[in-house]
Formats: sequence, C-alpha cells, structure tokens
Amino acid sequence: MFDIWQEIYSTIKRNKLRTFLTGFAVAWGIFMLIVLLGAGNGLIHAFEQSASERAMNSIKIFPGWTTKSYDGLKEGRRVQLDNKDFDATERYFPDNVIEAGATVRQSAVNVSFGAEYVNLSLTGVYPNHTKVEVVKLFKGRFINEIDIKERRKVIVLHKKTAEVLFDKTHTEPIGQVVNAGNVVYQVVGIYNDKGDSGDSDAFLPFTTLQTIYNKGDKLNNLVMTTKNLDNIESNEAFEARYRRVIGANHRFDPTDDSAIWIWNRFTNYLQQQKGTGLLRTAIWVIGIFTLLSGIVGVSNIMLITVKERTREFGIRKALGAKPLSILWLIIVESVTITTIFGYIGMVAGIGVTEWMNNAFGNQTMDNGIWSEVVFLNPTVDIRIAIQATVTLIIAGTLAGLVPARKAVSIRPIEALRAD
Repeated sequence: MFDIWQEIYSTIKRNKLRTFLTGFAVAWGIFMLIVLLGAGNGLIHAFEQSASERAMNSIKIFPGWTTKSYDGLKEGRRVQLDNKDFDATERYFPDNVIEAGATVRQSAVNVSFGAEYVNLSLTGVYPNHTKVEVVKLFKGRFINEIDIKERRKVIVLHKKTAEVLFDKTHTEPIGQVVNAGNVVYQVVGIYNDKGDSGDSDAFLPFTTLQTIYNKGDKLNNLVMTTKNLDNIESNEAFEARYRRVIGANHRFDPTDDSAIWIWNRFTNYLQQQKGTGLLRTAIWVIGIFTLLSGIVGVSNIMLITVKERTREFGIRKALGAKPLSILWLIIVESVTITTIFGYIGMVAGIGVTEWMNNAFGNQTMDNGIWSEVVFLNPTVDIRIAIQATVTLIIAGTLAGLVPARKAVSIRPIEALRAD
C-alpha cells in the first residue's frame, strides 16, 4: 500500500499544474454549491421567520389615492379609511373574517415619568393586534376588550422605553402612571419585540386614542384575520368583493387597485412558498452542474494519465502485474485528488457562509410602512456539506473508473509500441 502512495505522490509531483487545475475544478464545484446553498438559505430562513411570527391568515388594508374617475368624481382623490369601513368588514364578511381590528396613530408625543421622558408615537390598537404583528409581551398584559369598550387610559410600553423611564429610580413599571401629552395613562404591559414599523411605539386602546386626540372616525389602517380562504383564487375573489364594499363607502371604482392597498399575507405566503421551491431547485441545478465540471476534470486527467503511462502499464503487465493492481492504482489516484480538493472546497465554502452570517446574517428592509427581515442565517447544515463532498468523491471515483478499465484492457505488446 505504501508503494501505491509513493507512486501517486510522484505522479502528482511530476504534473503539478495539471493536478492543481483539475483539483481546483473539484474544489470550486463544492465551494460554489455550499456558497449558493448558504445564500439561498439566508433568503429562505428570513421568509420562514417572518411567516412564523405573524398570522398568515391576515390581511391589512391601507388608504391610497384614486387613479380613475368614478361617479362624477375625478381621479387623484385621497381615500381615508374610517369607522364605517371597520364596521363593514365585520358586517358583510362573516363567512371569511374571524376578527377585525384597526390602528390609529399620534406622532411625536412626549411620555414622561418623573424627570425622565422619551419622544415617541402612540398607536391605538385592538386586542387582536398581537396576533398579526410582531408584538410579544414581556411583562403584564396587552390591550383587552374592556379597555376598548370603556375607553380606558391604559398604555403598553416597549421594553426600551420602560428602561429609560423607570430604571434610574428602580421602579417597577407595571401599575405606574406616565404622562403623555398632559394625559395620564396607567402602564399595564411591557412588550419586547418591534412592530412592523420598526419603531418603539406605545400602544393605547383604539377608542381611547381616537377620542383623546380628536381623530374623529378616521383610522390609519384596517387589519383582519380570515378563514375559508385556502388558495390564491379564493383570496383574490375575497379581495374583489372587499374592494366593492369599501368602494361603495368612499365612491371609488372597485377595479381601481390604487384606491386602497390590500396586503394579503396568505397570498404572499403562497407565492413566496412557490418562489422558495424554485430557488431551491435553481440552486441545486447550478450547484450540480458546477460539480459536474469538477468530475469531468477528474475524468480528463485520468484519461491523460492513462495515455501518458500506457508504456509503463504495458511493462507492468509483461512483468506479471495483475490488471487489478493497475486498476486500483488509477482509482486511488482519482479518489485522492477528489478527496483532498473536495475537502478544501468544503472548508472554504463553510468559511464563506460563516463570514456571510457574521457580516449580513440579519439584514432588514424598511419600506416606510413596515420592516422585514430579508436575509437571515446564511449557513449550510454541516451534514449537507459533508454529503455533497462525499457525493463528489464517489462521482470522482466513478469518473476515474472509465480510464482505469481502459488501462487494464491494454495488451502488453500494444502498450510497448505506444509513443
């Protein structure tokens, strides 16, 4: 066995450039596969986290501007959502709407406790807000139905806001009262996660904020959780019916998609699932073809090796060497080159994915309405990396088998005549 390794070493040493180029093709193939898988996983993991943190059967409605004239009114009108739209959502769609909610916002309010204060936005919400947004309680409770009905002056603060207001005095926030724009609110809860806006808003009962800050019957957006909408077609049909109802309230063309903007998370989820499947397939197709280029390189170098060593193999056979020993020599050389450079490519690929994770592992996009994680944990399971490398080694072995069989089939007299 030691003699075989000596021969392989001497062969590689005599053909350094050729061996390096072939090995580079192998290393590059496994490297690119792992990097592509890592980048793809970064997108897929971000999507999966976003999906897991929100109710996928939810729809948000935002106001817009008309782009079509309708019922004697010109285009370019601002459509402002109001309480009638909230009532219509619950009244006209009992078969599809589980629960409706809404938000209304008051910006730039100073919230103080003693000498400490912060400037933030107050958002009036319904109890179902936590079901559709990334708002998780850290302590206390959230807004409830009694708060809504009685227009209670209660407030839910972000954890960072509570730290600014209460940490210096070592005061327990829950139960304390804070001053917000000369209105006193009792702190009933602390939440720990950002909402879609990416801001540390304080939450009030929807009806309380709408009354205290003279918002009339206007609201910023509507939100609902849905049922019996299991595919894209049924969701699109629901959206069309919903546009007709809201269009009747505000006298705009129900086919005018710009009048109100509907963000249907379930439809987006189905579309993203399809896109995720296509992304996975594309990554594997590209990666496999890249690996094939390395395998072809191994096969080519083995063919060249056999051709260059034809006379040597003929002499070996004439001296009594068994065909199996020649076959074994060529296969071991193929496996050695594939294993060494495959391992190098795997380590380099894992290193790059770890660098991507440290540098770009939690990228978010903020479009002004909500923020979304778009790239998260772009790493590859070590088992997949090892499996891909082992697959490449096996394929490299099979690639070396063809020229090895050719070497074995050469008759000694023909080998001795070879140039």
